[in-house]
Amino acid sequence: MDFMILFRDSMQSVLGPLDWLPIPDGDIHRFHVPGDKPGTLNGWYVLFLDGIPCGMFGSWKAGGSQVWRSGKTTDHLEAQVIARRIEQARRQRAAKQHQGQQAAAEHANRIWRNARSADPEHPYLVAKGVRSYALRQAGDVLLVPLMRDGVLVSLQRIKPDGNKRFLFGGMTKGCCSLIGTIQPDRALYICEGWATAATLHAETGAAVACAMTASNLLEVGQRLQRQHPDAVLIIAGDDDRMTEGNPGRTYAIKAASALGCRMIFPPWSGAEPLTLSDFNDLANWSAAQ
Repeated sequence: MDFMILFRDSMQSVLGPLDWLPIPDGDIHRFHVPGDKPGTLNGWYVLFLDGIPCGMFGSWKAGGSQVWRSGKTTDHLEAQVIARRIEQARRQRAAKQHQGQQAAAEHANRIWRNARSADPEHPYLVAKGVRSYALRQAGDVLLVPLMRDGVLVSLQRIKPDGNKRFLFGGMTKGCCSLIGTIQPDRALYICEGWATAATLHAETGAAVACAMTASNLLEVGQRLQRQHPDAVLIIAGDDDRMTEGNPGRTYAIKAASALGCRMIFPPWSGAEPLTLSDFNDLANWSAAQ
């Protein structure tokens, strides 16, 4: 029991408060990460208590993983045993993640094939003041295709009230939704949200890749840079002025620096509310003035 509590304490120091104890059966378990959307199971862990207590945990949403060991090992054989178990956990995690991504991709393609073209008057599109472009719709839910290397691998679903969800288990890292056609020697913008992408495309006529999250800007940029070396990459970052650490700006600067490309942010005049954070926010606020 003590080792289970110590392992949970280690998880809590990274992921936030947890009101349950981990199961030490050597299998990967998923759980809700504090602060994530209700119903999501982005957290994962694996714990071994037979022999030398050790484990791993992380978040599929945030990426990365943490290794936990009970105390310090000085014996070379013990260190080897722990290393083998951790590698086993890594392989198990990768296999389960791949299996989930394959199932989600098949599900996404079935939904996409059976969906109709998006209604231009869908409440979300009206609220954002953008066209539907190539989006589709299932019932009253908008479907945003997530592509990787030209293949549909997942979907983002947007309800009329603007609530957004990715398909459970679907791939997101390195995936994007593209509006427009990528052309040599022409601008290719990379941004976070789909409404921002639609706004940038409407204003510039250029191709825009929606990376979905700030942390995915760099991964998407790297893939597009390899695939379209003659395109002129421009990171169009959000400016999360009311959020601690301003993740939109921080990740955009990091991505542009690593890619060696230009970056732009919403050109605030100073009159806009600080709650506005992206190009779509600015376009709608300006249109209302």
